[in-house]
Amino acid sequence: MSQLQIAGIQFTEPDASKPLVVLGPGLGTAVEPLWGKTAQLLANDYEIIGYDLPGHGRSEPSTQQWALDDLANSVAALATQAKGDTDRPVYFAGVSLSGAIAQRLAVLHSDVFTRIAMVCASPKFGTQQAWQERAEFVSQAGTPAMVERSAKTWFAEGFIDKQPTEATALLHSLQDADRFSYAHASLALSEFDMSNELAHISVPMLALAGAVDPVSPPEHARTVASAVQNGQSAVLDNVAHQAPTEDPQGTARILHAFFSGQQVEQPTDEQTVSDVYDAGMVVRREVLSDAHVDRATDNADAFTEDFQEMITRYAWGTIWTRPGLDRRMRSAVTITAMVAGKYWDELAMHVKAARRNGLTVEEIKEILLQTAIYCSVPAANVAFSVAKEALAEYDAEEA
Repeated sequence: MSQLQIAGIQFTEPDASKPLVVLGPGLGTAVEPLWGKTAQLLANDYEIIGYDLPGHGRSEPSTQQWALDDLANSVAALATQAKGDTDRPVYFAGVSLSGAIAQRLAVLHSDVFTRIAMVCASPKFGTQQAWQERAEFVSQAGTPAMVERSAKTWFAEGFIDKQPTEATALLHSLQDADRFSYAHASLALSEFDMSNELAHISVPMLALAGAVDPVSPPEHARTVASAVQNGQSAVLDNVAHQAPTEDPQGTARILHAFFSGQQVEQPTDEQTVSDVYDAGMVVRREVLSDAHVDRATDNADAFTEDFQEMITRYAWGTIWTRPGLDRRMRSAVTITAMVAGKYWDELAMHVKAARRNGLTVEEIKEILLQTAIYCSVPAANVAFSVAKEALAEYDAEEA
């Protein structure tokens, strides 16, 4: 496997007497504005270095497609060089895309890193098609076209107003990133899936999540922590997808505890229920649309509100947030179940949801053809009629 040329950034003075911490940024961000305040809080106890992704911050743009393992190899080489001939421990913490790198380092370079933390990350990010479409879009439109969208998903509500300097610095690093390098990173993420490899990870691993992260909700962190051989998870309140910037004190406190070998503080049962509900509501809105969810919740009364809460928490917060299947696959399974059960109103709703999740009309047709064999021809006959009307409504709504 090859290595990428990445810029190393020294946050603290070199000090071979201290443990070494390597910090990594997410897609569209530079490591210094993302990790700067957290690094300052850790500086007394560690030598700290970071790196920028190709075409981001101080790193030169990439000229060809690369894989996450290429980047993981470069990070390991950077850490090995910084460690030198000492026998001091080396720790890693990476956000989002670098949280994916954290998982690859745990597989490929557990001999280099003593403890590894993934921050605001998942064992799989979205769908392959979605990342491919993003890569193509950014290659043509440039990274400034991603700023508005990222501002909505990167930060918890109110953060931009409260901390405009920090938020603007991160969004500027996105705007200044090389568009082709961003596309290369997006395509690298399209191939990333650790679902079947987590159980092989033996190096101690922390999965740190933001309580309101719409990209990598707390359930993803708990999945990783429970799947690896020596895992822990923790959740930061009122944090979305950029924990080191949004809550540097909380991030530094938890990382220091983990790197020191302590048991990281776990969320309370009350927080856990709230986290699952919040993550479920995010997914429910993304899949079914804000308009549909608003109608369902606005029409809830004392008789039905508990049922609405149960749907959000268990169906959407516990099942739809699991990383084992992507949303396209979950839509295919759900459509089949609706046909089998002859739940026609639900089928119409999930046909529209399938389009939002990336299924094409042709793919939906193929699913319904398969149900004719396994669920009965009469059921499929009704399903085609219901789906045709739902697809027409979807096209009208999206026009």
